[in-house]
Amino acid sequence: MFRSLYEKIVVQISAEDIKADDRDAAVRLATAVLMVDVALVDSSFDEAEFDRMLSLIKNHFGLGTQEAADLINAANAKADELVSLHEFTELLHEHLTHDEKARVVSLLWQIAYADGQLDKYEDSLVLKISDLLYVSRGRVMRLKHDAQGQ
Repeated sequence: MFRSLYEKIVVQISAEDIKADDRDAAVRLATAVLMVDVALVDSSFDEAEFDRMLSLIKNHFGLGTQEAADLINAANAKADELVSLHEFTELLHEHLTHDEKARVVSLLWQIAYADGQLDKYEDSLVLKISDLLYVSRGRVMRLKHDAQGQ
C-alpha cells in the first residue's frame, strides 16, 4: 500500500506534463505525512497538536479549514501505513528549494513543541528528517530554538 502511494506521488511529480496543482498536492501530502508522523511518534496525538497542525497547514499552504483538516486526515491514514520516511523525504528533497526544506523542518519542530514539551522521540525524528532533507545542522538547531520560543 505504501509503495503504491509513493509511486503515485512520484508519477505525479515526475510526469513531464505535470500541472503545478498536482505537484503542490503531492508536496502538501508528503509534508503533512511527516508532520503527522512527528505528532504520533510519542504515542499521543492530542487536540493541541491537531489544532497546531491545522493552523500550520492552513497558513503554510494557504488552505481553508476544511481543506487543511482533509489533508491531515489523509496524511494520518498514510502515516498509519508508513514503513519508511525516506521516500517522502527524497520526494521533498528533489522538489523543494533549500529554504522550502528548512520551512518543512520548522513546521516539524513546531509540531514537536505543540504540546509544550519535546519528547526524545520527536527530537530524534525531526533530526533524522532534517538530515534526509539535507538541511544543515546549524540551521536545524536555530529552527528548533525558534519553535521552542513560540
